[in-house]
Amino acid sequence: MARSGNGKLVDEATTRGRSVVIAKVMHNIIRLRTGTGTAVTLTCEATAIGYVCRQTMAIARVMRIRIRNACHLRFPYRRADRMRMQPALEFYTADMVRALPEDGNRYETVHGELLVTPSPRALHQEVLFRLAHALQCYLDEQPGVAHIFLSPADISWGPDILVQPDVFVVPVEQASTLDWKQVTTLLLAIEVLSPSSVRYDRFTKRRLYQEVGVATYWVVDADELTVEVWTPDAHFPAIERTRITWNPAKASAPFSIELAELFRAI
Repeated sequence: MARSGNGKLVDEATTRGRSVVIAKVMHNIIRLRTGTGTAVTLTCEATAIGYVCRQTMAIARVMRIRIRNACHLRFPYRRADRMRMQPALEFYTADMVRALPEDGNRYETVHGELLVTPSPRALHQEVLFRLAHALQCYLDEQPGVAHIFLSPADISWGPDILVQPDVFVVPVEQASTLDWKQVTTLLLAIEVLSPSSVRYDRFTKRRLYQEVGVATYWVVDADELTVEVWTPDAHFPAIERTRITWNPAKASAPFSIELAELFRAI
């Protein structure tokens, strides 16, 4: 049984003030054959986005119907109807990150992945200051043991790596050069979590710090009032809820701070 129809000319239509030619005359007969051998002939009538044509093809695929002599069909897609592909991810080198404008964001790259962190919240800065101040006071009493830095910084272990830990402690020998290129050994790295940095700090940068052998890495969670302690070989962190302790080589006593003091209200 067959049914046929005539294609029609669709007039120009105006959408939001722009005149667009939405279709041309099409008179294409698609011959379909079902699995039982019954022949079916359908008329494909053009519409603004070739809806009938596409639906016919889709139905045919679902029903496993073979379409013959249909390769000449051209569906009148408009530009807006085409599938938009996402642009390829760009690979960022350390030099590319250094060239980015200073717009208030923190830019880093880990194995080519760009990490963008907006300006931190006040809670982040308060906890960061308290921890850095406590570490500075401790190192002042341990001369020659290590030196503390705060970001902004430029720590790189390769052409596709540039990170800026919130707080980090390095050997005095490297710190005394006052040259970021010479600072490659982190005895302690600290990141204070922000809502926008959770994935970076807990996964992307944590894996990097373990990979390059950062001796101790602290992930400070001011919302949960905890600190995650990572070492290079750890598969899971030690979760500290009472105090954190750090015992660097050459020190006469370990560093320790109570978390109740670190996270106290102003």
